[in-house]
Amino acid sequence: MENLIEIKNLTKKYGDLKAVDNISLSVEEGQLFGLLGPNGSGKTTMIKLMTGQLKPTEGNINVMGTDVLAHSVEVRELVGIIPEQETPPSFLTAEEYLHFVANIRKLDEIEARCNKWFDLLDFRNEKEVLCKDLSRGTRQKIMFAQAFIHEPKLAFIDEPLINLDPVIQKKVKDYLAEFVKNKGTIFLSTHVLQIAEEICTKIGIIYKGNIIHEGSIKELQEKNQHLEDFFLKLVKEKNK
Repeated sequence: MENLIEIKNLTKKYGDLKAVDNISLSVEEGQLFGLLGPNGSGKTTMIKLMTGQLKPTEGNINVMGTDVLAHSVEVRELVGIIPEQETPPSFLTAEEYLHFVANIRKLDEIEARCNKWFDLLDFRNEKEVLCKDLSRGTRQKIMFAQAFIHEPKLAFIDEPLINLDPVIQKKVKDYLAEFVKNKGTIFLSTHVLQIAEEICTKIGIIYKGNIIHEGSIKELQEKNQHLEDFFLKLVKEKNK
């Protein structure tokens, strides 16, 4: 399998603070890679660096064969992105926003693509409602739909199930599993360990800007270790 993400010696500084400290890692095609860590550990910064929303202080990032620093717009055209906090424009309806995204991406069969997501995530009844009047959960559904409407090979997701009810969470997890089964690749960040243990194939644990562990969920299962116990023990040791 080829590496769709390759990171070498990546550092991001804010003054004297190193939000990301000399990280190197790779993610293969067909992986569901979870970057785990406490709040403020560098997870969101990593995603913003890999998608060209931030420039690194040092290091190299290659996504789908493209140098992110030199071609950040091209990278964002290729991938899907679900940010942690960004919401759709308040002055557009759900349908208008998805049509806008599809037109920007120059997609065909826009109506069919949008209807697929209205049905899959069960928000057809809200498609003509202004985004400002939608619940947080429905706005999250819209952001999920816009990230996958162009059927990317790779998607970056920051806190994938935030604000979603249990029924939609199940649908999203099933979709991600099928996406990876069909050779799609996901890079997600979360501090919800239960989600990571359930859906990820490989994890990296980041703490204070450093990767302190990288490995597969299967390896932990073979050692009869639960991710939560492993994570808490590792972070506690690093915090001494």
